[in-house]
Amino acid sequence: MKLHILDYRECDQKKCTARKLLDEKMAERLLHETDLGEAGIFLTPLTDKAFSPEDRSICEEGGLRAVDCTWTNAEEKLPVYENSRALPYLVAANPVNYGKPMQLNTVEAFSAALYILGEEDQAREILSKFNWGEQFLKLNKDPLDEYQKAENSKEVVEAQSRYI
Repeated sequence: MKLHILDYRECDQKKCTARKLLDEKMAERLLHETDLGEAGIFLTPLTDKAFSPEDRSICEEGGLRAVDCTWTNAEEKLPVYENSRALPYLVAANPVNYGKPMQLNTVEAFSAALYILGEEDQAREILSKFNWGEQFLKLNKDPLDEYQKAENSKEVVEAQSRYI
């Protein structure tokens, strides 16, 4: 599955998971905000529609897209597109936000989406670049397995309600 990142370069370069994915050639750089809505699925918490296995064909065609930026002013910067999807409830394992719900960094967001689509090997592969990466899947094993079994966004939201 192709991964695409629009990097605003607002985070600490040493901790930036997006830049590591780009440097390792595990993701391609997007140059413009409008590229987010062009194809594939744009992962963003700023939409109401939940990401689900139902999005697989769109992802196979155009990949997964994400923004790496400071989320403080994200609502002002980022539009919502028809292909925008929010990830369901998950807990961060990254050192900055460990244990905090819905505070995922870029690699965690991508790996969660990949796992939900049944692309567990690729999810593990991108997380393997970080010493805490496997912990993300361990912390979220049960909800990720449930989200993966859902047929659509509605079922993902129903499953999510059991974890919130």
